Amino acid sequence: MQTQGRLNHQKISQCCVEEAAKPPSGGFFHLRPRYSCVMNKLKTLIYAYLVICGIAISNFALAQVTHGHRASTLGTVPKNIIILFADGTTSSQYEFGRYSSALLRQQPFAVTDVVMAKGQYQLMKTESANYFVTDSAAAASAMSTGYKVNNGAISITPDGNTPPTLMKAAKDKGKRIGLLSTAPIYDASPAAFSVHAKSRRDNELIVNQYLELAPDVLMGGGSSYFLPNTLAGGKRKDGKNIIEAFQAKGYQYINTPEQLNQISSSKLLGLFAEEDLDYEIDRNPQEVPSLSQMLAGALNVLNQGSKKGNNKGFVLFAENENTDSAGHQNDVAALMRDLWAFDDAVKVALEFQRRNPDTLVIVTGDHETGGFSPTYGRKNLGPAGSVNYLNVKIEQLKLIERYKMSLNEFSQKFKAKAKQTTSSSDLNTYLNVLLQDNFPDLVLDDDLREKILNQGQLNPNSNYLPSNILALAIARQTGFYWGSSGHTPTPITVAVIGPGAQLFKGFDDNTAFAVKLRRLMGQ
Repeated sequence: MQTQGRLNHQKISQCCVEEAAKPPSGGFFHLRPRYSCVMNKLKTLIYAYLVICGIAISNFALAQVTHGHRASTLGTVPKNIIILFADGTTSSQYEFGRYSSALLRQQPFAVTDVVMAKGQYQLMKTESANYFVTDSAAAASAMSTGYKVNNGAISITPDGNTPPTLMKAAKDKGKRIGLLSTAPIYDASPAAFSVHAKSRRDNELIVNQYLELAPDVLMGGGSSYFLPNTLAGGKRKDGKNIIEAFQAKGYQYINTPEQLNQISSSKLLGLFAEEDLDYEIDRNPQEVPSLSQMLAGALNVLNQGSKKGNNKGFVLFAENENTDSAGHQNDVAALMRDLWAFDDAVKVALEFQRRNPDTLVIVTGDHETGGFSPTYGRKNLGPAGSVNYLNVKIEQLKLIERYKMSLNEFSQKFKAKAKQTTSSSDLNTYLNVLLQDNFPDLVLDDDLREKILNQGQLNPNSNYLPSNILALAIARQTGFYWGSSGHTPTPITVAVIGPGAQLFKGFDDNTAFAVKLRRLMGQ
C-alpha cells in the first residue's frame, strides 16, 4: 500500500511538471491544466487516506473480537467454568466412545452428541518447549499458564519463571476453585493447573503448595503424600500430616464414597486411595467413588459456597486420568468403560449448566496416548496366500464388553503368581484360569502365550507387565489396534458449550487455552 501510494504520487507530480511547462492558451483557462493535475493529486491522496482509515477501523474491530469480546453482552462471560479433562484422549477416542455407547448401552455420548454437536470445538497442538511429543506436565502447564515448559516441569518455564497458574488467577479474581482426579491429586495435570515445581515427581512440594493455595475442593487419590511415612500408607519423609493441616484450616476430610453424601463444609478434602483410583472396569463402588460422584460433590460444595460468599462463581478442574493409563497399556476394554464413566461426568456438568446457564463447560485433554484406532485391513495370510480382512463389527464390541478386568489388574495377578512358582505348567494353568474367568472367548495365539509365559518365568521380580502382549491378542481378534504404548503428537480436541464458547474455534496452540480462559475471567 505504501509503495503503490509513492508511485501514484510520483506519477501525478510528473504530470503537473509536464503540464506546467506547456505555454498558456490565453485567458483564464490557461490555468486549467495545472489545476487539473493538482485536483487529481488531491483526489488520490484523499482516497488513500480513506482506505487507510477503513483498514484501521477494521483492525480495531477485529482486535475487539479477538481479545475476549469485551464489548459484547454479559451473556458471553461465564461465571462458572468446568474443565473436564480426559487425559490421553482426542477425537479418535471420543468417536469410539460415541458408537460403543450407542450400540452397547443405548445411550448418547454427551461429548460428541451434545458438547461438540451444539457447542464449539477446535483442534489444539501440544508440543512442549523441548520435545515434539509432550508429557502431561508440560501440556497441562501450557494450558494453565500460557507458556511452554519442558517435559516433566510443573508450570516453570525453561528460564525459571513461574507464571501464574489458572487456578491462582481464578482465586485472585475472587472465584472459588476445585481440583479432582482419578490419579493422585498431586499428579501432573491437576498440579500444573495449580502450583509450580521443577519436577512432576516433587510430590511433597506439590502437596505443600496445595495447602498454601487452599483450593476449596481437593479430591482424588494420593493419600500417601499427605501422610508421614511413620503411618500406614504414608510416604512423606518430613514427618508432616497434611490431612490434619487441612483440617486445621476448616476442611472436612472424607475417604469413602458414602461420605460424599454427608458433606457439611464449604471446604472439602477427599482422598480415596493411597495412589491411583481404580479403572472403572475394576472399581468397587463401595470403596471408590466414580468420577461423576466426585464431580457432583464438588459442584455442590463450590456452588453453595459461592452463594454464601461473594458469588463470583468458580473454576473446577476434573480429570479422568485412567483414559491415559488405558492408552499406555493398550487396554481397549478399560478405555471403553472409562470413556463411559467420563461421559457420565460430562452429563453431570451439563445438568448443572442447565440449572446454571452462566456456566461454561469445556471437554478436552492434554495429549493423545496410544495411537488408538479401530482398523479395516489385512489380518493375516490364509491358505494358499489368501487374505483375511478384519473390520470392527458389533460382535467385536460385545466381546470387549464382556471383559471383566483391566489389563493392569491381569498383569498384577499374573506377576504375583509368577513370583510364587517356578513351574511352567502351573503358570500356564493359572494363565488359562485368568483368561477364562475374565476374558471370555478371547483367543490367545501360541506365539503370544509363549511370550507371556517366558517373561513371567524369566523376570518374575521385574517391572514387566504382560498387558501389552495380551492387548495384541485382543487387537488381532477385535480389530482395535494401537500404534504406540506412549504419547503421540496428534492434535487434541477442545469441545466447549456455554457462554464464551465462541472463542474456541479453528486450530490453535495449547498456550492459547490459558489466554482465552483468562479473557473470560476478565484478565
